[in-house]
Amino acid sequence: MTRHVPLLLLAGYLLLFGLLAIQPYDRTVWWAENLPILAIVAIVVVLHRRFRFTPLACGLMAVLVYLHTIGGHFTFSRVPFDWITDTFGFQRNHFDRVAHFSVGFYAFAIAEVLQRRRLVRSRFLLLSYPLCFILAVAAGYEIFEWQFAVLGDPTAGAEVLGSQGDVWDAQRDMLADLLGALAALLLYASLRFRGAFDRS
Repeated sequence: MTRHVPLLLLAGYLLLFGLLAIQPYDRTVWWAENLPILAIVAIVVVLHRRFRFTPLACGLMAVLVYLHTIGGHFTFSRVPFDWITDTFGFQRNHFDRVAHFSVGFYAFAIAEVLQRRRLVRSRFLLLSYPLCFILAVAAGYEIFEWQFAVLGDPTAGAEVLGSQGDVWDAQRDMLADLLGALAALLLYASLRFRGAFDRS
């Protein structure tokens, strides 16, 4: 059953993508939010043919894909997330922060590749390289959002930027990416270093 997990996750994404491609809030924003995710999915699919990620790694990688697809349809600031906002008394919609946290989950898959392909020889590098990679991607994406907001349509640019009036939005987004990566690496270490990790 576990060997079918990647295929089921991909099928679920394609279904979600198709449904949420219908009448998004803003088509320009929808393209801007979905093109990077389509690229990620394509890269993971190609890599998976050469390197069999574990079902857990696939599941963790799918979280961002699903959340980002939802965010692209509504725009992140308009995703129905009021139950969280109201419960904790937040001043803004934090759905985008949850999505940023899930970016860090890719650190798990990166560590998996590094260890199973024996590309590093120390635990320090095994855990620090994925962390640095996630931070680099986080910074790169914030630069992309900034340039899209500056060079693109002002209204669409503001929606993609998604700061919701928070002057520290980019820094907090990168912190969320970092915390997600730390959580993923802690999970990886707790499973792999105890020999309880499933390689199937």
